[in-house]
Amino acid sequence: MSQPVAWGHPRAERADAARNRRVLLATARDMIAEQGADKLTMDGLAEQAGLGKGTVFRRFGTRAGIFQALLDDDERRFQADVLSGPAPLGPGAPPLDRLIAYGQARIDFLVSHSQIARAALDGRGQAPAGSQSPLSRAHIRFLLGELRLGDVDVDILATQLTSALDGPLLLYLSSDVLARPAPRISERLSEGWEQLIRRICRP
Repeated sequence: MSQPVAWGHPRAERADAARNRRVLLATARDMIAEQGADKLTMDGLAEQAGLGKGTVFRRFGTRAGIFQALLDDDERRFQADVLSGPAPLGPGAPPLDRLIAYGQARIDFLVSHSQIARAALDGRGQAPAGSQSPLSRAHIRFLLGELRLGDVDVDILATQLTSALDGPLLLYLSSDVLARPAPRISERLSEGWEQLIRRICRP
């Protein structure tokens, strides 16, 4: 099955800049895993990575920029799985199975990244879900088209379904809900997604 969605690629970097970026992102991930996102600072990241503060500020601009870069990096990996990973998330499965699998994988991604996504908010931009998140709608639109649903406005339907995944729903769940174990949150939302898709796409 051909895939008409151009997901985008990171800009080319100088070798030293690319190396610094890899070191900084890997160090940031380690620090978040050990201390939590709220403890990560620009100065602390520079010290832990063994790089100058100026390098960190030039690379990320702000503390929120660190988390946005982490989100973007993971987003590219997620998109690679969608484009060329194993079915049903990747190509080769029927469109209904791919649509269900995509939504469930996206839910897992957003729930597992909720801490980073919140930290990426600095009040100046839209709620983040990775730099390429608008293309989630294009992928859903493509799969809906493959399903041949008849007299259905697939453009509007794709927008509505995307809002259930890349919209603020998963970023702004109540603190009480977020305090529960993440796997259970993901499981319930994934079950709801499958039920929704099967009802919408019922012959």
